[in-house]
Amino acid sequence: MYQPSDRTLQKYAQVLVRYALNSGAGVKKGEVVRVTASESAKPLYFALFKELLSSGAQMIADFRPDDVAPYNFSRTFFEQADDHQIDYFPRKYLKGIAEEIDHNIMILSEADKQALKGTEPGKIMRRGEVMRPLSDWLRKKENQGRFTWTLALYPTPAMAEEAGLSLKEYWREVIRACYLDKKDPVAEWKKVGSSIEEMREKLSNMPIEWLHIEGQDVDLWIKLGEQRRWMGGSGRNIPSFEVFTSPDWRGTEGWIRFNQPLYRYGNLIKGIELEFENGKVVSSRASQNQELLRKMINTPGADKVGEFSLTDKRLSRIKKFMAETLFDENVGGSQGNTHIALGKSYSDAYTGDPAKMKKSDWQKLGFNDSSVHTDIMSTTRRRVTATMSDGREEVIYENGKFTV
Repeated sequence: MYQPSDRTLQKYAQVLVRYALNSGAGVKKGEVVRVTASESAKPLYFALFKELLSSGAQMIADFRPDDVAPYNFSRTFFEQADDHQIDYFPRKYLKGIAEEIDHNIMILSEADKQALKGTEPGKIMRRGEVMRPLSDWLRKKENQGRFTWTLALYPTPAMAEEAGLSLKEYWREVIRACYLDKKDPVAEWKKVGSSIEEMREKLSNMPIEWLHIEGQDVDLWIKLGEQRRWMGGSGRNIPSFEVFTSPDWRGTEGWIRFNQPLYRYGNLIKGIELEFENGKVVSSRASQNQELLRKMINTPGADKVGEFSLTDKRLSRIKKFMAETLFDENVGGSQGNTHIALGKSYSDAYTGDPAKMKKSDWQKLGFNDSSVHTDIMSTTRRRVTATMSDGREEVIYENGKFTV
């Protein structure tokens, strides 16, 4: 079975440790980093272990078994757990983790892309709600500038097969997308970060009130909202080429279809269509796994938009469908990509100090809150027109490229 060279994995680990954490600055000596990975990602996990030792950081291990038959832990849990087990939240343990760590690296690596296929959707959503306090604690810490995180991917045969690629071809896409084919990928990412920062600043300085997304499969209005800024290039997610924001959910109107499948909760959802009125999803359809989609949307806050994102095809090095949101939400291709996320907003899209905000303050500004944050992508041709505060209109994105 194909596996990249030790040198490539070392470069990968260096990008995650020296660039992705601390918002592009890398870890500092003595900082505590939790690394979450499954058995399939053991080679990269080991490379991260060595890189963190070299950096002087402390590592907390969160090494998990693969969910494959006959040892599919996740499926077995949802099939056999009683209500009190599904509802159990180890508060003291997870509170300690949240207080202890300065950073988190999560490696996405699935031995079975549909490990939860056929599992009762309601149980999956319920478990997500139970675990919500952990994400709330970490979000609060992040708002205080005391915590950063990143996601990365370690390919498996199952992941490659789902994308219609050989494992070697799949790895080739990952290596190119993450600049691991370059002598100094950390330096390359800093260049990319600068380019994204330039576009982010341009958009943030424009007095945008409304965004109108148009195409054969979309006619959607999104209200940007007060005290908003655009984001991108911070190291959260490797790779990441997108520029995005968290709009005022109350101003979402219209309809949208998505040509890309969604892999969520160990299942595949295809042919997603959504309609919005007064900021909420009022109609949802899917050609496959519609019940799961609707169960997700029925989760508190998951019927509202938490993110709107654009990727410029000239910047992205991702050219192929990867059957993985981390990559597919950043694909370049012929038309770039646009995507929205249902559920939780990003608090750092707020122009002020998020650490000073109360729950009522977030609600007043239309920042959404939920245990769900699900990105849904499309790579079809779309035009995005911004309406400014003075009524002036300007096309900011067309044919997969920013036009400002």
